[in-house]
Amino acid sequence: MANWSDPRSGVAGFGGTTVARGEAFDAGLRSYMLSVYNYMASGVLLTGIVAMLFASSGLAAQILMGPGILKYVIMFAPLAFVMVLSFGINRLSTVTAQALYWAYAAVMGLSLSSILLVYTGTSVAQTFFATAAAFAGLSLWGYTTKKDLSGFGTFLIMGVVGLLVASLINLFMRSSAMDMVISFIGVLLFAGLTAYDTQKIKSIYVHVAGTEMVGKSVVMGALNLYLDFINMFLFLLRFMGNRD
Repeated sequence: MANWSDPRSGVAGFGGTTVARGEAFDAGLRSYMLSVYNYMASGVLLTGIVAMLFASSGLAAQILMGPGILKYVIMFAPLAFVMVLSFGINRLSTVTAQALYWAYAAVMGLSLSSILLVYTGTSVAQTFFATAAAFAGLSLWGYTTKKDLSGFGTFLIMGVVGLLVASLINLFMRSSAMDMVISFIGVLLFAGLTAYDTQKIKSIYVHVAGTEMVGKSVVMGALNLYLDFINMFLFLLRFMGNRD
């Protein structure tokens, strides 16, 4: 660590200390973002593994396609985990938040196993890689752009709320045309949220760097990007997926 009273600290020249601090901050930011992406990607991987194992075991078809309350527990359990993490993150320890994130990813795998019963494995894989490519490009743009995306946040969140309302209405209307419109808008909204959330996660580092909130911030950042990825994938699957 640099010593302000050490005359050797001036070797780097005028402004050297500022440059060193800037380099340290950039290194910390890169490490922070890498942790977020690692958690997010690992969560998606865990979800995929659980979904494949649950579907191939035959339990998914038996539980999710059959009668009983258990299928509703599996369907709505992920929402409970998201609510606990979102509203209780300040009261949770970092280890607890991490455990809840992994549990959420696993339960999400149980819930999403149903798509492997509806769509062909090839179309699911193709949609996954298409989503991954789009996500990578959008997140990279959100990370590197100098444009302030914060103004789009309210618009995007309101759009998601409107999308949920439209989806609920369409459960009763069962309109295929409306379903395609909802899917198209859903892809656009979560594409925008991917870039927006990436920039927001990056900007949060300024406030949490060097504090105990860094670990929790990594988990929440990963959760946000995970949700963007999964939702974009599900909406895109309605276009690209071939049913069994």
